[in-house]
Amino acid sequence: MRDKALSEDEVMRILEETRSRDFCYDRFFSTMCTRPHPIAIRAHDLFLETNLGDPGLFPGVADLEQQVVHMLGELLGCANVAGYISTGGTESNIQAIRAARNEAGRKNGNIVVPASAHFSFDKIGDLLCLEVRKADLDENLKVDLGSVESLVDGNTVALVGIAGTTEFGQVDPIEGLARLALERGIHLHVDAAFGGFVLPFLEGDWRWDFQVKGVSSITIDPHKMGMSTIPAGGLLFRGQDCMNALETETHYLTKARQASLTGTRSGAAAAATYAVMRHLGREGFQEMVNYCMDLTRHLTLGARKIGIEPFIEPVMNVVALKVPSTAEVREELMKRDWHVSMTREPNRALRLILMTHMTRENVNLFLKDLEEILRS
Repeated sequence: MRDKALSEDEVMRILEETRSRDFCYDRFFSTMCTRPHPIAIRAHDLFLETNLGDPGLFPGVADLEQQVVHMLGELLGCANVAGYISTGGTESNIQAIRAARNEAGRKNGNIVVPASAHFSFDKIGDLLCLEVRKADLDENLKVDLGSVESLVDGNTVALVGIAGTTEFGQVDPIEGLARLALERGIHLHVDAAFGGFVLPFLEGDWRWDFQVKGVSSITIDPHKMGMSTIPAGGLLFRGQDCMNALETETHYLTKARQASLTGTRSGAAAAATYAVMRHLGREGFQEMVNYCMDLTRHLTLGARKIGIEPFIEPVMNVVALKVPSTAEVREELMKRDWHVSMTREPNRALRLILMTHMTRENVNLFLKDLEEILRS
């Protein structure tokens, strides 16, 4: 640290210069986050110094958090959920499995997850000393129920299903997992960090949320398709009992017990999520999802015109394209300032996320560059 102060203008000049080195969302196909809605930014700034970790000092924002949990519960089929606003999907997944482990009373058990599960479950195995058993996928890249059943035993503390896989946007057979969970008396957690703000606005009955008996907890991230500020995740439990399994005493705070993983928690994220959900309503989110799905169909159609097929017909605004020499193609696209990613083996694909920051014009430019690279 310097001995002498820098002027505010000089500090801001350094910050602005540093910020200019970051890439622009307009060329991002690799991220499940996007620019927050303007009202989220305003709400975030208004509650910037509030701390949900000590709610007695900030009763206003604590009330907003509970209203957000209620709204999220309504969206996912159960208005009377318990939960809180987390830092994102990783924390929510950790806490859901921690609650399941504590409820089961086993410190050295196992969890069964799809092979397509987010890498946060590998962290969970390490942190919670649980064996992570990965079930095979079927030909549609959904978890295979037979494989799941073969991995379950008397030490299994939780099953996991994904509603919107990170790589392919696929939805696991949650009803089948729920039946197995109910038969065995096992906690079923649904990771819908991305899909939670998409699936409720798609045509058809996907049968994946709290409307399915047997679903115990759900992860949903407002800072992804919910248009909130970062970090804003959501963890929901069907009932308070499961949340109670996370509580610890907080002797010197304004509330006697705390269920969250982190102590100090930003009230700004809860306020930003509240603002977006109240401002947009179901109609606004429907319009947003329609826009993203229109871009998804446009990109998929354009890819087919140049001879490139998706691994699966896109379920939501995630497209995985079968391109030859995927790593080399990705490298060439990155040289042209397109930020794209790849899926894991064995289904190595070019992974594209169609978020609200993307435009038809840029999709067309991307397809033009992709065609040129493939023909060179």
